[in-house]
This record gives sequence, C-alpha cells and structure tokens, in this order.
Amino acid sequence: MQATLRSKHTHLYDFETHHIIYRTPLWTERAMRTHNLPRNVASAITIALVMALLIGAPAAVQAQADGPDPRQRLDELVDKLNTSGADYGEYVDTVFSDSLRAQIPPEVLVEVMTDLSGRGPWEVGELRREIETGIAVSLHSTSTDEWLAVDLTVDEAAPYQVSGIIMQPSSAPPTAAAGDSYTRDEVATELGAMVDDLVANDRFSGSVLVTDGNDAIYEAATGTANKDYDVPNNIDTKFNLGSMNKMFTAVAIAQLVERGDVSFDDPLSEYLPTFPDRASADKIQIKHLLSHTSGLGSYFNREFMNSSRALYRSVDDLMGLAEDEQLQFEPGTQWAYSNTGFLVLGKVIEVATGQDYHDYIRDHVTGPAGMAHTDAYQLDHVNSNLAVGYDLQEVEGERVWRNNIFLHVIRGGPAGGGYSTVGDLVRFADALRNGTLISRETFAVMASAKPELGSDRYGYGFGIGSDGSVGHNGGFPGVSAELIFWPDRGWTVAVLSNYSGGVAPVVARARRLVAESN
Repeated sequence: MQATLRSKHTHLYDFETHHIIYRTPLWTERAMRTHNLPRNVASAITIALVMALLIGAPAAVQAQADGPDPRQRLDELVDKLNTSGADYGEYVDTVFSDSLRAQIPPEVLVEVMTDLSGRGPWEVGELRREIETGIAVSLHSTSTDEWLAVDLTVDEAAPYQVSGIIMQPSSAPPTAAAGDSYTRDEVATELGAMVDDLVANDRFSGSVLVTDGNDAIYEAATGTANKDYDVPNNIDTKFNLGSMNKMFTAVAIAQLVERGDVSFDDPLSEYLPTFPDRASADKIQIKHLLSHTSGLGSYFNREFMNSSRALYRSVDDLMGLAEDEQLQFEPGTQWAYSNTGFLVLGKVIEVATGQDYHDYIRDHVTGPAGMAHTDAYQLDHVNSNLAVGYDLQEVEGERVWRNNIFLHVIRGGPAGGGYSTVGDLVRFADALRNGTLISRETFAVMASAKPELGSDRYGYGFGIGSDGSVGHNGGFPGVSAELIFWPDRGWTVAVLSNYSGGVAPVVARARRLVAESN
C-alpha cells in the first residue's frame, strides 16, 4: 500500500526502484489519498528489498547572479531541513516552481520536507560528481545513520531553480578496518546499540529479527502495541505489512504458472476479458502486472476515501473501485508502482483456481511456509496481539501521536494491508530459499530485474537490491515494514514497526552490517 508521486518530468516518489528520491512511506499513500492525486502524478517503490523516490524542482532561496550554482542550492536545502521549527509552507511557496506546485499540492511537498527533517539532522558527505548544472553527493543522517546518494540539478537559465533531485538509499562507508569483517556477535552488538538508541528517542517501536541460516543473530521487540492501554510489543506481535502482501500474491501466481494454469505471457483478457476495457485487457500481460509495468494505477481513490472501510473486504469489493481506470502508458514500456495491478492479480488467482483469494493464500502460501501468525485479518473482528499504528504529527506547534485506525483498509488484500510477525517473514524467506513454495528456478525468475519491460530494479513481486538482496517493504501512516534476504547467503532481515517510517534506519544499518559480515 505504497504510492508514488511524480512531476511531469521526474518522479516525486519511486520507492523500490533506482528512481529513489527518498524512502519515506510515512506520507506517500496518505498524500495520494488525501489529495486524490491520479496515478499519472504518482508512481512508487520497488523493493524490498529495494525501494525509491524522487523529489522534483526546489527553487532558489537566494539569487544566483553569476550563473547556476548547484552546490549552493544543495546547501540551502540541507540547511532548511536542519532548521528547527522551520516554516516549510513558506519555504515551499518560495523555492518550488509554480509549475511543480500546480502538479503536486504544496501541502504534499510540505509533508516531504517535514519527514526529511524528522530524519535529520543531515550532513553532506562525499562529493561524487560536480558539473556546471549538477552535483552528486552523499547525505548522512547523524541521528538515524541513514545514507542517501543525492543527485541535484539546476536550470541553466536564471533564476537557476533546482530542476531535479534524486535521492537513493546508499551504502555507508565501511566501518570495519580494511581486510576485517564483522562477526555475528559484532553484528548483533552494533545493531542492538542502534535500536536501543532509536527506542530511547522514541523513534522506533516494533520488532526485529536477523538470522543467518538457522541461527537467530539478533532479535528484539520494543515499544508499544497500543498506547491507550500501554500494551508492549513482543516478538509475536502482528504488524501491518503495507505492500509486502504483494510478495504472497506474486508467489501464488508463480505456483499457478508452475502448474500450467497460468503463463507469465498470458493476456489479462484470458481471465478478465473487459478489465479495464477489452483493448487494454488484450495488451496487459500477467508479467506486466507482476512487474508494475501494466500502466494501471491505484484503486485508493476519492471513492474509497469517502466510503466506509467496512464495504471493502473481498477482492471483488475492491475491484469495484478500479472499474473506471484507464491505462497511463503502453504496457511493458514503463515502470509505475501499481496497487491496482496486484489487486487484479488477486482476481486472476480467483478465476484460475475457483477459490477465494484469502483462502488460496492460506492454503498454498502462508500455510505451507509455516506462517501461522500471518493473515489479512478483518479489523472489526477480535484479533489477538495486533499492533495499532501511530503517526507523529505536528498539531498547533506540538508533536502528538495519532493512531491510524480510521485510515487504512478494514481488511488487507492482494496489494497489501495484511499482518505478520518477524518470525513468519523469516519463515517465508526460508521457504523461498529451500523450494517449499515454488522451485528455486522459478524464484530466480521472480527475483530478477526485467529491464526489457522498463523494470530494472523490480522483478515479479520482489524488489532487487544492488547488494544481491531481494524482498519488499510496506509503508503507510503508522505502518512501516520490510523483509530483505540474500538467496545465495543465509542472511535474512525482517523489521516491522507501528511507527511511520520506523524501519528505515534499522534496515539500513542491518544491510550495511550484513554486507560487511564474514
């Protein structure tokens, strides 16, 4: 359940792709829903493993009389993000171009700035490249130890506004001495120290599990599952997965491919002859839906926002929200994150099997993987040990926690919104490694990029990391979740949080430690 925003020329948010401007699940879906942004202004994340986003066009704060100065523009942006109590509304009105603000509401841009600021303070690190109209550097958060690779460009003509900025999660400089590497104990110690620090500053609430083979290297549960009653999280607390359910949907499709009931090359019209219309159904193939290259958008539209969540429990209920969608581009030519695409895959599963989507997933995916604490629970039923999601907001000058109970779906589906535990997510990764759910050969197809379709950092339901990891993440106000694992190594990292954006610094540090482990 993640969204992407993009301007006419650049993606404002592309979470799981190389178009990552900044990973902040906190505001993305909320922004699209609240402001009813169409998917042609939104395009999102790749993961998992992988993940992404891209902000477009901050303009100048100070005049540049002698030509473009991208370094000055970068310093201005960083200084603003590091200014306590900054008025981002005034900043956006001043520094963002009229054309950009016409495409993306200023209040959305303010949310972006606020979230970046909350992850700071930021410092400029290594200079990677500099030309007359552009600069590429590393940015480092001294509070969360997150690293971003930033590429900023400015206009050639006065007033030399920033014409684009791409921020991608980046590897930190090595911390182990040259020739050395982290032992398992050192991985646990380093990661534990960071989690403890985040908890001490109330920046993380959730659970973490890092394994290597059959061994748990680091395990922790901290924070509060329900602030009203001060109920603590434990290692078996179930957290909302956001978009991570897409992995389960993709594996279900792969099982049907292995059985010969479905082909990756099948046109959608074989299963849904008239969705979204006959001509489009003939063009869209199953592989396009799996790789976010179908041209479909998101069913989280104004109708959903203005309706009772209780109306949407089944795949068919949700399909009704997408019935008026139109293709935004020719299938197989571009990448744009699509919740509707995975919802449609859920319907394909029902048509191909004659079984309810949720029943199929329990019988053929989560059940065989031993994931006893994973399901798309109906939130108006009694469900044990489910965490409530929380989003830190500024209200009348004060930062207050707000729960997300009235924001998200009442029941998750093929595109996201289910619940799981870190233990179950590790079991899922293990089941993919050992061939329990699909063959290793089929999983290799799922976990490889599809550049021929315009998807060079996302496979079929899985994001692909530059470090050899695969997986997915999920984000929403009060929802932050990620699973990454290395198919050719024993390492798995599962982090779940009921704080907006809570997993990002933990996953970033864990990824770095695994990369430097022996």
